[in-house]
Amino acid sequence: MDIVVRFFAIYRERAACSSHELVLPEGATVADMTIEIRKIFPRLAPPEVNIVVAVNADYAEPDVLLHQGDDVCLIPPVSGG
Repeated sequence: MDIVVRFFAIYRERAACSSHELVLPEGATVADMTIEIRKIFPRLAPPEVNIVVAVNADYAEPDVLLHQGDDVCLIPPVSGG
């Protein structure tokens, strides 16, 4: 299946693009997608950083199944006060 992954804020800067089309096997999860994205964009986030993922505008746990046409966004950690 084809999934378009969108990058926000610092992830967009580090990826040098605002989105990337990723081909994943049927039954792939958010965790599978994150592993593949980290391979393609190794500077996106250090291994110890948990990349927050939203699928169809809802935060998604690593075990959530992805489907063709899902809106997938990677959201970097936010700091401030």
